[in-house]
Amino acid sequence: MDTTMYTKNFKRVPAIDKCFAILELLVQSKEPMGISDMSGQLGLNKSTVFNISHTLADLKVLENQGNGKFTFGTRFYILGNQAGKRSNLIQIARPYLEEITEKTNLSAFLGLRSDSQAILIDKVDSGHGIKVSSEIGMQMPNLAGAGIKAMLSQLPDEAIDEILARNELRRYTAFSILDKGAYKEEILEVRKQGIAYDLGEYIESMVGFAVPIRAYGGDNIQAAIWAAGLKSQVPEASLPMLKDLLIRISEEVNCRLQ
Repeated sequence: MDTTMYTKNFKRVPAIDKCFAILELLVQSKEPMGISDMSGQLGLNKSTVFNISHTLADLKVLENQGNGKFTFGTRFYILGNQAGKRSNLIQIARPYLEEITEKTNLSAFLGLRSDSQAILIDKVDSGHGIKVSSEIGMQMPNLAGAGIKAMLSQLPDEAIDEILARNELRRYTAFSILDKGAYKEEILEVRKQGIAYDLGEYIESMVGFAVPIRAYGGDNIQAAIWAAGLKSQVPEASLPMLKDLLIRISEEVNCRLQ
């Protein structure tokens, strides 16, 4: 079938051109940008940039940081992963996820923070018959799991307080933390120790261990790498090795992302 006629006669959609111009500008800047900056550099009307940016944020392709500036959102990473065009973060982290699984027999995950949730953007399942069932794009429940603790530990205290103020802690198991003061202490301890733990707080039979990752080497995006599996897979004697492994991986990934 000859598609030449259809190609010549298609009507270009200017809004899509402007949308991609905004995305390309953010890629080039590698820093969050405000409406005025984007409008000025692209020569576009502020109202046009405003409407496109907020639409992309509503779709989670961009994230409105709350200070009038935009950066890439969770859906940007998920789409990039699924299309096989992985972001720099995913490309760098992937071999380390494979290393975690190979050395521990646990499933390994890479996630990003979206408010009080961890969004899964890449994973490597355990190849030893026992694996955690999670899919790319999965959103963990609010304030659940080791991953979100590791991500929140990268925020200033006032940002942590604000998130806790508008989210309730749920009882998932008998080990779940329900006191917000105690939960914040856990996050502050992660900041000191460099690793977060979930010892049956979300799923009683499971444990998770997470380390913080600073995407782009700054405060723009809070990410984390974590390992999870059944309690029976992680004897107490293996905890020091697991902690050392994850902290070393965190340091290497963060260094490569600078």
